[in-house]
Amino acid sequence: MSRNFELLQQAGLNIPGAGAGGLNLPLGGRVLVGTRGEADDRAHIASLRRADLDRAAHEETLRLVQSVFLLHRQSECGRVVVFAAVDSRGGCSRVCSRAGRILAESVPGSVCLVDANFRKPALAAGFGTTNYHGLVDALKVAGPMRGFARVVHGENLWLIPSGSGAEHSVGLLHSDHIKKRIDDLRQEFDYVLVDAPALNSYSEGLALGQFADGLVLVLQANSTRRDVSARIAERLHASQVNILGAVLNKRRFPIPNFLYRRL
Repeated sequence: MSRNFELLQQAGLNIPGAGAGGLNLPLGGRVLVGTRGEADDRAHIASLRRADLDRAAHEETLRLVQSVFLLHRQSECGRVVVFAAVDSRGGCSRVCSRAGRILAESVPGSVCLVDANFRKPALAAGFGTTNYHGLVDALKVAGPMRGFARVVHGENLWLIPSGSGAEHSVGLLHSDHIKKRIDDLRQEFDYVLVDAPALNSYSEGLALGQFADGLVLVLQANSTRRDVSARIAERLHASQVNILGAVLNKRRFPIPNFLYRRL
């Protein structure tokens, strides 16, 4: 019997199937006997697990927001940060939008999310809106960037979606005009978070990072390879892109946090 299992037992935790990758969460009571009771318990365990993961993700993102945006603010202009995953399906859009929400709830200034992932735009759907009239349009026509933005949360969280036909407009992210538009964003918003495509597959994240204050690297737990991450980091440094922080997304906590101190 592992020490982790013993610690969980000592803490009064019920861990069905722990030896075979079961869910290690406090159940707050006994496991019921019988088919219906077992189904209820499984649903209860799943609910607790989701709440635990959500809470852990929120806490980690809060630490990131404090470190990247709140503790090192030096310029009077807006701070522009690119979020990019190492691999596709790394959950970067979710991390970026969560950071935007937390930041907007923590500061009085304006926060703008920008969907520059023309490969697979996802921010608009996450806020229940459309991609119509967004960054693609801002790169083609003149006008204030706020004219392409919409408020999506509270009073100070704005979103500039990718824009219509983004998948056919990737080249715009490598044009000289993108630098001008990022400068416009810096002047019009206090904080700007840019969601970019995966670094291991596409070059837009690196290009955007060169015009921003830096980049937050998003890694996926139990998926992103160490050697690939190291190679990406070297490429960013060689291109003089400042890595401001890293997030380990989809991290699982099989043992409650208060028990980690006893391991």
